[in-house]
Amino acid sequence: MSRLIEETRRALLYGLDGTLGTALRRTLGNCGCRPVPVSSDWEQEKADIVFCGHSREVLTAALARFGDLPVVVVSRLPEVEGWLDALEAGAADYCTAPFEATQIRWLLETHTRVRHGVAAT
Repeated sequence: MSRLIEETRRALLYGLDGTLGTALRRTLGNCGCRPVPVSSDWEQEKADIVFCGHSREVLTAALARFGDLPVVVVSRLPEVEGWLDALEAGAADYCTAPFEATQIRWLLETHTRVRHGVAAT
């Protein structure tokens, strides 16, 4: 049952550079989550979570555009200051490359559980 719910999750990738986005997309796929590209009609592909680039500008834009979804900041480097800045700015969480399936599954479970629980009732 958990696997069925996991496969229905969709992650929106926003403002990530090519190699970082590719690595995250691969790990999301390995976790049964479908990456959704950003487009003008993204509402048709309702996402459950947003993974965005680590710059303050990208995070601000992601929160403004997708404020009803949990936004996770993605970075190449694990920096305590960057993590704290992201959380203080409104991000739901922060993760760094290299991505591990366990880490990504935890983020998906933690930040999309309520949305799926409500949808299932």
